[in-house]
Amino acid sequence: MGKRRRGNQDITSLTKKQKKHLKEFGEQHPFHDNVVDRPEKTQILRLPDCPKHPEPDSEEDSDEEQQSAYQKLLSTMIQGADDNSEDEESDDEDDGEEVEGESEEEEEEAEEEGDVAEEDLEEAGETPDNSPNKEHPEKTNGDIEENEEGEFTDKKNEAAFCLETNLPVEGEENMGEQEEEDMFVKHQEAELSEEEVGRILQGSKIKTQVKWPKLGTLQCACPLERFPAVGQLYSAPLPTIHKTLEANWFLLNKSFAPKGGTVTDVTDLQKELLGLMGTYRDVHFANSSPLREAKEVRSAYCLHVLNHVLKANTRVLRNNAKLKETKDVNEEFRDQGITRPKVLILVPFRDGVLRVVQTFITLLEPKGKIMDVSNKKRFKEEYGEEPGESPPKLHRPDDYHAVFSGNIDDHFRIGVSIMKRSMRLYSPFYSSDIIIASPLGLRTVLGADSEKKRDFDFLSSIELLIVDQADVFLMQNWEHLLHVLTHLNLQPLDSHGVDFSRVRIWNLNNWAAHYRQTLVFSAIQEPQITNILTKHCHNYRGQVCSKTIPKVGSICQVLVQLPHVFQMFQSDSFMDQDARFQFFVEKILPQYRDSVMSHTFIYVPSYFDFVRLRNYLKKEDISFASVSEYSQRSEVSRARHFFQKGEKQFMLFSERFHFYKRYTIKGIHNLIFYGLPMYPHFYSEVCNMLQAGVREGGGSVSFTCTALYSRYDMHRLAGITGANRAAQMLQSKKTVHLFITGEEKNT
Repeated sequence: MGKRRRGNQDITSLTKKQKKHLKEFGEQHPFHDNVVDRPEKTQILRLPDCPKHPEPDSEEDSDEEQQSAYQKLLSTMIQGADDNSEDEESDDEDDGEEVEGESEEEEEEAEEEGDVAEEDLEEAGETPDNSPNKEHPEKTNGDIEENEEGEFTDKKNEAAFCLETNLPVEGEENMGEQEEEDMFVKHQEAELSEEEVGRILQGSKIKTQVKWPKLGTLQCACPLERFPAVGQLYSAPLPTIHKTLEANWFLLNKSFAPKGGTVTDVTDLQKELLGLMGTYRDVHFANSSPLREAKEVRSAYCLHVLNHVLKANTRVLRNNAKLKETKDVNEEFRDQGITRPKVLILVPFRDGVLRVVQTFITLLEPKGKIMDVSNKKRFKEEYGEEPGESPPKLHRPDDYHAVFSGNIDDHFRIGVSIMKRSMRLYSPFYSSDIIIASPLGLRTVLGADSEKKRDFDFLSSIELLIVDQADVFLMQNWEHLLHVLTHLNLQPLDSHGVDFSRVRIWNLNNWAAHYRQTLVFSAIQEPQITNILTKHCHNYRGQVCSKTIPKVGSICQVLVQLPHVFQMFQSDSFMDQDARFQFFVEKILPQYRDSVMSHTFIYVPSYFDFVRLRNYLKKEDISFASVSEYSQRSEVSRARHFFQKGEKQFMLFSERFHFYKRYTIKGIHNLIFYGLPMYPHFYSEVCNMLQAGVREGGGSVSFTCTALYSRYDMHRLAGITGANRAAQMLQSKKTVHLFITGEEKNT
C-alpha cells in the first residue's frame, strides 16, 4: 500500500489513534515502540495530602506554601494522566466493537468520505454539529431553530415568556376590580346552556338593520335573545383599553394624518370599528380600500388584538400570584384555553406581517425607551424588502402599488408572544399568543387527512380570528383559506402539557367556536367572502356586516366612446358555470366568428372558465391567443404581438393576470366580458385599453363591448352600473340593456 508498517504487527490490534497516526505519517508513533532494553525501575514518591481549606491559625511558612502549590500542580497532572487512561480504555472498547478483518483501505475510504462530507457542508454554508454556525450566528446562541415541520424553537427566551411561571408586573396586581364591567370579562365568563348551543347550530337568527355614519348600513344577526343586536352608535362605546396601551394608542394615526393638520386620538371610522370589536361580535367590513381605509382598519384591529391578549395574559399572571399566596386548595381559576394561541391573523403577503408587527411595537413601546423585541434582525431580513429588490417604477394604478408594496411572498407563518412590555418573534406556536400567517403557510402545517405528519392542535383555542384583505385571498387560492377555517377550534389530539384545572369550561365542552370572534376586512362585497361568516362563524353574540351600496358605478370612469351591451342569461343557482358557457357558445360567440369582427378580447374572471373556453376554442379550430397568470413572459409577449397585428382573431385574458400584472393590451376592437369583474374599477380599466390602439393606429374604429351577467351578479353589477341602475336591470323583463360612454354622450 506504499505505507511502512512497524514490523509484522496486526492492523486490527491497533487503536483508533494508532491507525490514524499510521495513516498520516506512514509509521507508528515512537511512543508505541517496543523497547528491548531493560527499563529502569520507576520510583514512586508518596506525598502527604494537601488540605483543601487550611485553617487560618496554622503556622505555615513560605516553603510549606510552595509545597502546597506544587502538590496542587501534581494533582492536576495525575488527574490528566487518569483522563488519558480513560480515553485509551474507551478507544479499546470502540476497537472491540469493530468488525474483525476490516481492511485499512475500507477505513481510509470511510475517513475520506467524512472529510468530503464536512467540506460539502462548509461549501454549502452549513457546518457540522461540533462547529459554530457562521451563516446564522443567532442559532449558536440558542435563540431560534427550525425543525423539519417548520416549527420554531426558542429556548433562550422560553422562560421569560412562559405564562405558567411568570408573575404580574408592578401596577397590574389589582386590576381585577376594574374588570368587572369590562366586556372582555363578560364575554369570557358568559355561560351557555346546551339548548342555546343547539339553537346557535341550527342557524336561526334575529335580523335587524341600523345605519351608522361611517360604516353605513349595518345588517345585524343575533342567534340568542338575551344578547340583543347592536343598536345606534352610542350603544357601542369605545372598549376599556389596557393600561399598557393607554399611553401609545393615539400615536397610530400619526402616519396618515393630514399635512399640517392635528393628529386625532381616534378617527370616526376607528371609533365605530373599535366600538363593534369591543362587543365581541363578528364583524365584516367590506369597504376597506387599500388606498384609504386599510391603514385605519389595520391600526384598529391591532389595538383590539393587543388589548385582548394583554387582558388575557394579565389575568393569568395575576391568578398565578394568587395561587402562590393562597392556602385554599379548592380554589380554582378558569382562565386559559387548552392551548396558548389566542389570536390568528391571516394576511396575504409578508409585507402585511411587517406592518402588523410594526404597529404592535408602536403600541407597546414605552415612551422614551426601546422595547425588547427578540429576533428582530432576522424578522427584518425575512419580512422586509431589500433595497435592490424593489422593481422599477412602472406605470401602474395607485391601488396596484398599495397592494403590491414591499415583500409579496405568500408562504409564511410566524408566532408572536407578548409579556411584560417585551415581544418575542419566531416563538413556537404552542408558546405564542398571536399567530400571523398566510393561508398557504398554514396549509403546509395543517396538512391533509391522508398525510401522517400534520398538526392543527395549536388552533384549538383561537379566540380572535382576523382575515385582512380577504379579496386578495380570492386572487390567490380560496381553498387554502377554507381549509384553515375548517380546522379552527377542533378538539385537540394531545393535551400539550396543559393544566386542566385552569382550562375554561367552554373549552373543555368543545364550545370554543361559539366564543370566537371573527373580523373580516375586504375592499369589495363578494358572496364568497360573506359566506365565511355564514358557514364558518357561530359566535353566540351574533354578527354585524356593513353593506355599502355604490351609487355611482365604475362605468362612469370609461373615457372611450363605447356602447356597452349588458346581456342577462337565466340561471337557477349561484353555480352558473354551465348556463354561462352555453349562453356564450350559442348566443355570443357566433356573432364574432366572422373575420370582420377580429381583434376580439375576451375577459374571463374565473380560471376554470378560462380553461373551459380555451379547450373549446382549440376543439373548434378558432384562431386565438391566451394569457393567464400561469403564462410565461415569452408567451405573453407573443400573444400580445399576434393579437395586435391581427394574426390571432381572439384573445383569452384571465382576471388574475390583470390583477398581478396590469398590462395594457393594444389592438382591442371588440370587448367581451365573459363575467363581470370582481373589482369594479377593473371594468373601466379594461374598457379604457381600447384608446391605446386608437392613439397608435390613428384610424377611426368602431368599438363594441358586451358583458354577461345573471341575477346572482348583483354586487358586481351594482359596482359597475350603480345601485339604482342595477336594481332596474335585475327587475326588468328585458334581458338586454345598452349604455353609451364617451365624450359626446355619457349615460
